[in-house]
Amino acid sequence: MKKLSRRDFICQAATAGAGIAASGALSGFYPAAGNMKFGLVTYQWGRDWDLPTLIANCEKTGLLGVELRTQHAHKVESNLSRQQRSEVKKRFADSPVTCIGYGSNFEYHSPDPAEVRKNIEQTKIYTQLCKDIGASGIKIKPNDLPASVPKEKTIAQIAASFNEVGKFARDLGQLVRVEVHGHLTQEIPNMKAIFEQVTEPNVKMCWNCNPEDLLPPGLEANFNSVKKWFGDTVHVRELNIGDYPYQQLMDLFRGMHYKGWILLEARTEPADRISAMKEQLAVFKKMTGQKS
Repeated sequence: MKKLSRRDFICQAATAGAGIAASGALSGFYPAAGNMKFGLVTYQWGRDWDLPTLIANCEKTGLLGVELRTQHAHKVESNLSRQQRSEVKKRFADSPVTCIGYGSNFEYHSPDPAEVRKNIEQTKIYTQLCKDIGASGIKIKPNDLPASVPKEKTIAQIAASFNEVGKFARDLGQLVRVEVHGHLTQEIPNMKAIFEQVTEPNVKMCWNCNPEDLLPPGLEANFNSVKKWFGDTVHVRELNIGDYPYQQLMDLFRGMHYKGWILLEARTEPADRISAMKEQLAVFKKMTGQKS
């Protein structure tokens, strides 16, 4: 009988059924049955941690999922050799921390077809990286609706790009997670218009907690208008800072029985990031009614 790694032993029950079959049979997008989970985007608080430190700090704080941001000190990039990719995968497999995916900056709104093609091809390269390191998907984003081009044309172009990278990712058993991001594109009606033209079932929306979420007709109505496209990741900032209605948001996710990852994309600069991560986990558990 195959010996289980430490992470397998700790997380076997939590991860059963979470993967997407490489055959492209996409039956679900959540990491586990039960409650939604709290993890980290390395955007600020993990930007200067190498991979062993990042995994150790996630483990000690209880943030047991991580989205690796591009160009950070963990140096998980497309230039890794096959052996190095296997080593990254093993580091996560030997820990209770899940490598959720890779946070890229690829975007598809440019009026220049060569620029769009470059972003599509780079997305494919990094989706292969996600597969090789044991992650389940790549984060991408729309980033603008250029004033020089009719809005409908750019929306169709972005959606077509998502479909192309989605098909490629599906064949690798990977999700494409589209962050609600960018000038104009982070407005919920524009994201809805994009996703109405998305045909690949593994292309999913990552709610990003932007001020635009609160524009009329309000958070709940905007949330409900796109929730059918949600995948398994959500980006939040510090849950107890600012005026974004995070408690209402958590109630909405609980109401739809969301079982994915709520990922902390922190913006502040605390003196002690470990304590701050623990604090955010405690706030998250209180908001979601989970036991401490």
